Amino acid sequence: MHATRPLQVSSHNRFSKNLLLCFDAFGTLYKPNVAVPAAYALAAQRHGINCVADGVSSIPIEQWTPAEYEPVSVSFKQAYKRQSSENPNYGKETGLGAEKWWANVIRGTFKPFLKLQEEVPDALIAELLKRYSSSEGYDLFPDAKAFFDKLRQARAQPSASPWRWEKVVVGVISNSDDRVPSILSSLGLNVQPRRVGSEIGPIAESEDISFVVHSYDVGVEKPDRRIFNAARDLGKALGSMDDCYRLYVGDSIGQDYHGAKNAKWHPLLIDRDYKIGGTKPIELVNNWIHVVRGLDELVNYDKYIEAHWELKSKARESKAQESKAQESKAQESKAQESKAQESKAQESKAQEVKTQSGEEG
Repeated sequence: MHATRPLQVSSHNRFSKNLLLCFDAFGTLYKPNVAVPAAYALAAQRHGINCVADGVSSIPIEQWTPAEYEPVSVSFKQAYKRQSSENPNYGKETGLGAEKWWANVIRGTFKPFLKLQEEVPDALIAELLKRYSSSEGYDLFPDAKAFFDKLRQARAQPSASPWRWEKVVVGVISNSDDRVPSILSSLGLNVQPRRVGSEIGPIAESEDISFVVHSYDVGVEKPDRRIFNAARDLGKALGSMDDCYRLYVGDSIGQDYHGAKNAKWHPLLIDRDYKIGGTKPIELVNNWIHVVRGLDELVNYDKYIEAHWELKSKARESKAQESKAQESKAQESKAQESKAQESKAQESKAQEVKTQSGEEG
């Protein structure tokens, strides 16, 4: 993609011609196609484990209310928390591994609903592991699909692209095990197998996502800056990305926005439902957080940043002028005060001389 003129983004840093763009995965690029506890409950029902009230399973799952699968939701959270404590980092720290870790979570979720001497069927575990490793359990957000469509078009026809970036490398930073690439691939994206510790290899124009950084590989989760640094280093290793603008987009203020900001990335919060407030596709809300309403709006990000920094520059200039005016006014006031004091001193001296003259007379 061909850049036009460089954008001035701050007083000390020019808008690079290269963009390293990373996304959060779950909640940013894709979402469950039905609530996870509901899918768990329905799958269990097919394998003879009853987790919901009588008659609920006959209702289409899309019509289930949270109250109807609340017992499964509570049990899932407890099982997840227990496994995270006993076998941290999806089982990697204890050598258990992610698949067995999730199998334990599934067993723990359904344990309260089993009859005496009953075991969670292996077929149920296999079904849920398969579901949540592919598009069977997830949907790509429509605006995410639209973004990647636009990115492909920009790469195919750079002269017609609204983007000013010459090179764009896209990655994912996720607090997850290593299933993210398979999920994204099954959702129709061209995801490369690059990850922390793997071979890098040359980058191709056909790539949608060039690498995925998992907390599973790095050993720490967002907002820890080390996971963002790992993504930065992978971007550099892909070539010509030393001097790049690093942009990170996620849906969590704490883990994503502040994590990226503290790691010296430019953060952007995806806020599809306007929960933060505001009214525009991309904007600074409440003068503290940059938000985007859909990932397809990222093609306008460079223009937004240019306008944002222009406004900031004007605000700084206006503040400097105001400060200078106030300083000038203070100096003028001080000069007038000094002049008044001098005049008063002269009057006092004249009065003193007059008094002395009267006494001598």
